[in-house]
Amino acid sequence: MLSEEEILRNAHTTISLEADAIKGLLPKLTNGFAKAVLHILQSNGRVVVTGIGKSANIAQKITATLNSTGTAALFMHAADAVHGDLGMIQQGDTVLCISKSGDTAEIKLLTPLLKQGGNKLIALVGNTDSYLANHADLVLDCTVDKEACPHNLAPTSSTTAQLVLGDALAVALLECRGFGSEDFARFHPGGALGKRLYLRVGDILKNTKPTVQTTDEVKTVISSITAGRMGAAVVLKGTEIAGIVTDGDLRRMMEKHDSLLGIKVADIMNPSPKTIDHSTLAAEALQTMREQKISQLLVLKDGQYAGLVHLHDLMSEGIV
Repeated sequence: MLSEEEILRNAHTTISLEADAIKGLLPKLTNGFAKAVLHILQSNGRVVVTGIGKSANIAQKITATLNSTGTAALFMHAADAVHGDLGMIQQGDTVLCISKSGDTAEIKLLTPLLKQGGNKLIALVGNTDSYLANHADLVLDCTVDKEACPHNLAPTSSTTAQLVLGDALAVALLECRGFGSEDFARFHPGGALGKRLYLRVGDILKNTKPTVQTTDEVKTVISSITAGRMGAAVVLKGTEIAGIVTDGDLRRMMEKHDSLLGIKVADIMNPSPKTIDHSTLAAEALQTMREQKISQLLVLKDGQYAGLVHLHDLMSEGIV
């Protein structure tokens, strides 16, 4: 049984070895990488990513990253390819084959089959003198000096290097396409991430618009804030926005005054409320609330009072 100190030391060693493997990729980036990016950009097809074993797992992740960043891709397991899945590859597709050794029986069987349709073959390989590397059109070198596994056997540093090089490929393609946050939002509409990218303040506004006039008494304010359930009421002078009264303003007023008689809304309101346009991203509203240390914002549409957005609204949408 290892001690806690030994366990932590082993973890540090693993992370250091994998970090070294990543850094070791930098001098291996050659014109071949740039040519691979340019070919994919100029092709009319998809990127078919394949591999076997742990490399197949990495291939699935790279496929997902490519799809989510604007490059159409699909995963094909190398073992299934020779049992019918080769039919997935269409004219114009580019094949990205991932392998540590580049010499496994499945890869050696698959490689000539991948090339028979005239598709460009890119090898992401850990051995540049392998069968796969020698038969590929372009080679991305992800050779590592040592696996993080103490026996130098289990794919650890090598799969990390594959993953990082795949990310570099996806990000390079993203940059070349000018793929922005709005594009990203289209591909990620679900979950908190998607909402941060597309959900706007106007999308979460409630129908309630708690409102009082400057000449109203405090009792009216309390009723309006309670009914609106937003922790505040917007103050109007006629039809124009004059300020805002929050439940915090009411508490501070009650600390200063023994009697509420004669106190008007104009006496306790904040005449400079923080506002936000209804078309602003909800994530920006959250950032404003954090910076200003407030719980609600007055929402405007075409310069007119459209409602209030509360911190709780953002929390319920998963924006926080």
